[in-house]
This record gives sequence, C-alpha cells and structure tokens, in this order.
Amino acid sequence: MAESIFNTTDRIRNRAAWISAIASILIFLLKVYAYRLTNSAAVLSDALESIVNVIAAGVALYVIRISSEPADENHPYGHGKAESFSSTFEGGLIFFAAVMIIAESIKALIYHEPAQKLELGLVFVGAAAILNLVLGLYLKNTGIKHQSEALRASGTHVLSDVVTTVGVMLGLGLVLLTGWEWIDPVVAILVGLQLAYSGYKIVRESLGVLMDEQNEEVLGNLARSLEKNRRPGIIDIHELRTIRSGRFHHVDAHLVVPEYWDVSRVHSLGNAFEADVVRDYEFDGELAFHIDPCKKSFCSVCSVPDCPIRQAPFQQERPFTVKSLTGGPQPTNP
Repeated sequence: MAESIFNTTDRIRNRAAWISAIASILIFLLKVYAYRLTNSAAVLSDALESIVNVIAAGVALYVIRISSEPADENHPYGHGKAESFSSTFEGGLIFFAAVMIIAESIKALIYHEPAQKLELGLVFVGAAAILNLVLGLYLKNTGIKHQSEALRASGTHVLSDVVTTVGVMLGLGLVLLTGWEWIDPVVAILVGLQLAYSGYKIVRESLGVLMDEQNEEVLGNLARSLEKNRRPGIIDIHELRTIRSGRFHHVDAHLVVPEYWDVSRVHSLGNAFEADVVRDYEFDGELAFHIDPCKKSFCSVCSVPDCPIRQAPFQQERPFTVKSLTGGPQPTNP
C-alpha cells in the first residue's frame, strides 16, 4: 500500500514538472511577442525573467525524476537533495537575469528608445500574467502537498513573476497616461531589483537545506508528532538533529528510558514509538535513537508507574518543544 502511494506521489510531481515546462515556454513566447510589438524595456525585463522560468522548469523536470529514485547503497538517505540543487540553480539564474535586466534598462534609460503599441502589448502581458498566476498556485500547492522543494521553489518564483508583470503593466499604463517615456526603463530597473532579492532568498533557503540547517517549522511539526505519540517509558528526548533529503527526513536523537529496563523492552518501545511518530509526521522519514539510561535523575518527570528505583515522586512530564528537543539533557533531581 505504501509503495502504491509513493508511486502516485511521484507521478503527480512529474506531471506538475511537465506542465510547468510546457506552460513556461508558452508564457515566454507571449512575452517575447509583446516585446517585439512594444520595444518596451519593462516588457523585455519580464521576458528575460521568463527565460529563467523555462530553463528552471527543464532542470526541475530532470531533478524530480532523480529525486524520485529510492535510497540505494551509494545514497542511503535517498536522492532528495537533488531538489535543493535545482532550487539553488534556479535562484542563481534569477539573480543573473536581474543583473542583465538592470544593465539593459540603464542602457534604455540613457539612449532613450521609445516604446510603441503599448495598448496591444498590455493585452499580451496581461494574458501571460493570468497564466502565470494559475501555474504558480498549482506548482506551489502541489509542492507543499507532495513535499517537493523544487516545485515549491518554482511556484514561489512564478508567483513573484506575476507581481513583477503587474508592475510592468502599471508602468506601461503610466506611460500611456502621461507620455513620460522614462517611466518604462525605470520600472524595468525596479523589476530587476525585485528579482535580485527573490533570487537571493531562493538560494539562501536552498543552501540551508543542503547544509542541513535546522528549520523551525519542520522541527515544530516533529515536536508535535513526538508529543502526540508519547508513552510511559519515553522519559526524555534531547540533542535531536535532522537531515533533510527532499521529502525524506532522517532524525537522530538521544532517548532517555528507565535504566532498569532490558534491551528487548527498550527495543520494542523504540520501534513502536518510531512507527507512530513517522505515521503522523508530514514527511517520510526514519528515527535513530541513542539510548540513555535515566540514572534516577529524571524521576520527577518520569510517568512510569511502579518504578522500583524511584527516588522522587512524579510531578509532570517535560514537554517536547523545539528548544528542549534540540538542547542537551536536563535532569531534575540532585
């Protein structure tokens, strides 16, 4: 059953990547035609950004196929980090496109190349914006639902493209109303600056995943799953770390259990606890526990009934929070 669900998820992700690639080409052609009609620097900036969309969509299509491959001997955590490379590449392309847009816009501002047929250009640019809005929402929702970092990054970028296109349309509208030609390249420069910031954000987030930077949102979700499935014998969890590889997460942590329990009992508890936590966790994953004996120092937060070595009465379990899980052990008894 799990294998069937996994394959269905992969098919949905691949279909979304194909839709993104085809739609990006159509939108790019619309914007290029609008530029040929108008000779507008702002429209050119929008079209240059769409080149990034086309290239990024092609890369995402390839990367999603790689990331769908299961773990193997050489890739024990799977191939999911390929999606982070895709996102980093896309962010770099966006930043490069922003530099090109700013350079071309400054040139247009200096040499004053007038725009033309702006009314017709607005129609084509507006159509591209509507298509981008639909595509961006689809990619982002699919990426969130099926844990695809590449699709999520592409969706975010496409939606930012909608914002810049709307800005371009407002700029063209102002040129039509006022006749001030300098507005066109100035709008293009503003578009380039916005794109540069967007590219920086995508690269920063993707590098965080590649370097296994801790993510508060992911850790919060994991903390809720650990707390929900807590049972007697799970006294404390600390020094928790995660490795994110696409939608597969490897989690290791120190698990404090009663020191008088034998190996078999601890093993059974750990396996059952892991299965329940992973079932309720929003990502696929695995937990690896380093077992720590309580050494009578956790009595006041231990809910194990009839403990033969208890040194202090049970008061309250230590709640699992991001801070407590990622920090060190906190024994409570002297």
